[in-house]
Amino acid sequence: MARLFGTDGVRGLANVDLTANLALDLSVAAAHVLADRGEFAGHRPRAVVGRDTRISGQFLEAAVVAGLASAGVDVLLLGDLPTPGVAYLTDSLGVDLGVMLSASHNPMPDNGIKFLARGGRKLDDAIEIAIEKRMDEEWARPTGGGVGRVSTYEAAVDDYAAHLVRTVTTPLAGLKVVLDCASGAASVVGPKALRDAGAEVVAIHAEPDGLNINDNCGSTHLGSLQAAVLAHGADAGFGLDGDADRCLAVDASGQVVDGDQILAILALALREQGRLAKDTVVATLMSNLGFVNAMKEHGVGVRQTKVGDRYVLEAMRVSGYSLGGEQSGHVILSEHATTGDGVLTALKVLERMASTGLALAELASVMERLPQVLVNVPGVDKARADEDAVLAAAVAEEEALLGDRGRVLLRPSGTEPLVRVMVEAPTSDQAQQVADRLAQVVRTQLSL
Repeated sequence: MARLFGTDGVRGLANVDLTANLALDLSVAAAHVLADRGEFAGHRPRAVVGRDTRISGQFLEAAVVAGLASAGVDVLLLGDLPTPGVAYLTDSLGVDLGVMLSASHNPMPDNGIKFLARGGRKLDDAIEIAIEKRMDEEWARPTGGGVGRVSTYEAAVDDYAAHLVRTVTTPLAGLKVVLDCASGAASVVGPKALRDAGAEVVAIHAEPDGLNINDNCGSTHLGSLQAAVLAHGADAGFGLDGDADRCLAVDASGQVVDGDQILAILALALREQGRLAKDTVVATLMSNLGFVNAMKEHGVGVRQTKVGDRYVLEAMRVSGYSLGGEQSGHVILSEHATTGDGVLTALKVLERMASTGLALAELASVMERLPQVLVNVPGVDKARADEDAVLAAAVAEEEALLGDRGRVLLRPSGTEPLVRVMVEAPTSDQAQQVADRLAQVVRTQLSL
């Protein structure tokens, strides 16, 4: 049986893959597993539940609340709030369980359920497996006063915004910023936090209607943000995704500043302040070679993990690192958050601009992005990608030609029947040529 949990909770087409029945059963099982682990020892169990702005979040929220309350868990409803906001309140309110309903940057018809343990931390694989195993078990249902109470936590937005503002030590007065809220969970709290920190904010895509989340906006569609930055003469722009756990930026000239560049800016800022743990930043294998080289030049180590924020988080947790992230803009600042936080990322970049007096473009110039080409090769046997001798020889030959001025990353997709060929080289044409040659070898050697 295939696992329900993916790399970031349970996700799928709402009301088809992710139904109310499934949401209810998952919530009951999660309550039981965490109770058995002693999380609820000595007190009545409590949970917080938040969601992004998808219309399907309404019925899924009702199902999750029904499941938790029927298992004897008291529930605080947070309403529309970013994933990192739910994580923060899970910790700050001292509850036993957090639940976030969101499919992040996915299209509106999708939705997902993410569970958070005490302290606002994502569940590890063992707990997720235990939850799945207990979904169909018989259980003694509480009655009378044993069932959970449900109430609304009205201060959710204010509490989370205040937490974000407390992380900023240099006022942002004088900075004009455009914030693309992706018609998502940060549509209220994002502009509020930036304004409360002193910035002049132009909010776009900040009027969600349940249907327009991620619709040609946000971190996956930066065109309208670029246009707004130029139209308003802003110092910078930031694009969030639907649940605001990631953030990409645009400088005053409309040029995109990606997650690698943001990581570089924040790594040097933290190192200067003596707060970059072990003078090391955690990134993934997809991070641009220009980022790795820039960090090396500045004496900052780079620990690279498999692609996925959960692997970045795990490396940070195990080794005590304070900064990590992905090229996609999923940035984790462990001093202030237990997960990626797009609004926090925007605040810290703006704080760096305010404290140095430098434009975003100048800060981002600390690294030079090598042209990067990604070719997906579908319809092949991805299981043989790591063991085919001819393919390995072809990769080695291309790597030898690139030398230290480029690199090749060939990896099977974790979710689709395809192999990804990523090439970085001094020029886009060279990167494309190498990627195309290797893609042909993949088609030939791994054909089904």
